[in-house]
Amino acid sequence: MGKALIIGAGGVGSVVVHKCCQNPEVFEEICIASRTVAKCEALKAKLDGGKTKITTAQVDADKVAELVELISKEKPDIVINVALPYQDLTIMDACLATKTDYLDTANYEPLDTAKFEYKWQWAYRDKFREAGITAVLGSGFDPGVTGVFSAFAQKHYFDEIHQIDILDANAGDHGYPFATNFNPEINIREITAKGSYFENGQFIETEPMSIKRVYDFPVIGEKDIYLLHHEEMESLALNIKGIKKIRFWMTFSENYLTHLRVLENVGMTSIDPIDFNGQKIVPLQFLKAVLPDPAFLGPRTKGKTNIGCIFQGLKDGQEKRYYVYNVCDHEESYAEVGSQAISYTTGVPAMIGAMMVLTGKWKKPGVFNVEEFDPDPFMDALNKFGLPWQESFNPELVD
Repeated sequence: MGKALIIGAGGVGSVVVHKCCQNPEVFEEICIASRTVAKCEALKAKLDGGKTKITTAQVDADKVAELVELISKEKPDIVINVALPYQDLTIMDACLATKTDYLDTANYEPLDTAKFEYKWQWAYRDKFREAGITAVLGSGFDPGVTGVFSAFAQKHYFDEIHQIDILDANAGDHGYPFATNFNPEINIREITAKGSYFENGQFIETEPMSIKRVYDFPVIGEKDIYLLHHEEMESLALNIKGIKKIRFWMTFSENYLTHLRVLENVGMTSIDPIDFNGQKIVPLQFLKAVLPDPAFLGPRTKGKTNIGCIFQGLKDGQEKRYYVYNVCDHEESYAEVGSQAISYTTGVPAMIGAMMVLTGKWKKPGVFNVEEFDPDPFMDALNKFGLPWQESFNPELVD
């Protein structure tokens, strides 16, 4: 049915490539592109010989001219951006220049400040609409599936949703004293930045990791959860009818937080450049270089994730609760695609979102967050492609 250009060949990119190849009726051809072409070639070698044709390319996603040249040469029907969030705007610029549909899994953030906002990408709405092309923002799990869950709850179970609690729990164990389950630079920037929650029309800022609860998750049990800022709250606050409050919670072990506090205290999580032996280095980028690569955690990681949303609101004048979530097994993910569950839960929705665009189900000119589309075909595809969801109509609440 179409061709996808996949930019990024890390842990998430690897999952996207595997899942596209499992869906050759939609992805007849893919091109894998990265600054390091050897990573692309390694993925191609694993999967060549199937029904999906695979090619590779080298590209610097910081350079619009290189991206335009590659897109013009490959002529994809959609660009799937699983590179770094710093590169979202250059890739969007290249898609505009070539009139190519676009999809990513995380919002743009500037390299020099830990700001997670959609304003930079939402500024492209008119340009994409005038060009007649589609941009889908945040089609990972959170953001991504959490937005689809919200649209699904709104469509089928509520007249008004008043509160959403997004819960992201990882009960996996990789055996290292300290490692992050996705890009260390992005992960640590998120955690050390100010937290926030949405209430009554405004975002209320909190000190980093200052609000903690304990939640008893289905399948994985009780975990410590901490309130963070997360980008999907920004779009859900605009797109969910009747919303009054949104919070995002993520699990962290005390061991993880102890290591992080030590690193923060000695300046290793800083994004401000310092002089070292006559050259400028960013401490957090150096830390990323010495930490275990999340792409290689798969063989060591055991346990499960549980990510979902708890909704409170009204249906037919009556108060209603609803919890929808996915449980993903690290070992099963690795056995299938060679990646742990964190990469799997991001890569599968990226493929599904691209499939929605290519099949016309999510195809309209402009820039959109996932909850602005019909959730039903996406929810069906989650069950089909490895992320089955479960429901509860009387869940325990966070508070």
